[in-house]
Amino acid sequence: MPKPSAVLHRNLRSTPPLAVKGEGVHLIDAAGKRYLDASGGAAVSCLGHAHPRVIEAIVAQLGQLEYAHTSFFTSGPSETLAQMLIDRAPAGFGQGRVAFLGSGSEAMEAAMKLARQYFVEIGQPQRCRFISRRMSYHGNTLGALAVGGHPGRRRIYQPILIETSQIAPCYAYRNRRDDETLEAYGLRVADELDAEIRRLGPETVAAFVAEPIVGATLGTVTAVPGYFARIREICYRHGVLFIADEVMCGMGRAGAWFAIGQDGVRPDIITIAKGLGAGYQPIAAMMASERVTTAIEAGSGLLANGHTYMSHAVACAASIAVIDTIDEEGLLDNVQRMGALLSDRLHEAFGQHPHVGDIRGRGLFQSIELVADRDSKRPFAAKQNLAARIKQDAQELGLICYPSSGTANGVDGDHVLLAPPFIIDAGHVDEIVGKLGRALATTLSATATAV
Repeated sequence: MPKPSAVLHRNLRSTPPLAVKGEGVHLIDAAGKRYLDASGGAAVSCLGHAHPRVIEAIVAQLGQLEYAHTSFFTSGPSETLAQMLIDRAPAGFGQGRVAFLGSGSEAMEAAMKLARQYFVEIGQPQRCRFISRRMSYHGNTLGALAVGGHPGRRRIYQPILIETSQIAPCYAYRNRRDDETLEAYGLRVADELDAEIRRLGPETVAAFVAEPIVGATLGTVTAVPGYFARIREICYRHGVLFIADEVMCGMGRAGAWFAIGQDGVRPDIITIAKGLGAGYQPIAAMMASERVTTAIEAGSGLLANGHTYMSHAVACAASIAVIDTIDEEGLLDNVQRMGALLSDRLHEAFGQHPHVGDIRGRGLFQSIELVADRDSKRPFAAKQNLAARIKQDAQELGLICYPSSGTANGVDGDHVLLAPPFIIDAGHVDEIVGKLGRALATTLSATATAV
């Protein structure tokens, strides 16, 4: 028998296929099998794999400076990258600042700590509470997990999480009443934030955290028109900071550098990761607006939170190359074009499918939600393990997609998320939809047989 893997894999009873090479939109395993990476891992590989420009930038930076601790030095790549992000950020960040970290979870931890420091600096130390939304996900470290609202991901760690509050998500497919317009629904659920702030006491609340497009937990759910404008108004009214979590949906994934900018809303803090480094180096960023940085600069003038690998020179150099490539190859335009085509093809293939309840998303960030009954929107039960089986059946066909479970209520329900590289063409779109259709047919057939 082969020796068991020494890696602590996500499943200790099995070892996944060995990936040995990446080429454009494809990953290749040790047996030579090719997989179309239609999820970019977890919406990470926005340029695909082995892009020569990014590789060259990493090698060149390694030849100059690999690392310098930020308590002693800054570096050219970190200074350049920070300004590039500020130049592309929504209004209110023109004199803001950026901290570079190693993961989206670290970025959310830094955002929460910065929000806390902001209120201490301005003489409101009683503000320590955070509000987010049910069925959200903001990272896997303890603080980020605590502010998340996914029951399954929180359950085992619940006793060691800080106390936070959650309000309803803006999830029109399941929660809008039949007699409500989209706009009326959006205002109703946004006003839950006002009610929760009042319940806790406005003087105790530090920040509200939300994904502009909900990623892994709900499957690319976009907010209805007017929702985030009301959220912003409520935060202003009560002096609460608004943290936009763009770890998954930002950096061009939705067809613009910042998804919240597509809603015309100005957050106070933004977190980004995944597409920032496109998988070539681990990197994330926490962006602080002028409102936040000005207060701290006028107070202690010191950032209270630091990490050993902040502003890593090689990671920042890789991200500069990623952004330059997206700009110079016109890839945001391609995200919009191919995103529209992907949406069209998904609707053509699954719009009348008896087990597809909703098709949604923006740009190259699209999902289908699966249901046991289309008319009632009844989800598949968790015990049927549908998402995991779809993932396996798709991978057998050479398609990497991102199915998740618990979509409907945190326990039951499933969706399949697609987040392919920005470099895809129409042929790749057709291949993605065709293979997904075959995988669904295989999985659902087995499900019907089992029932």
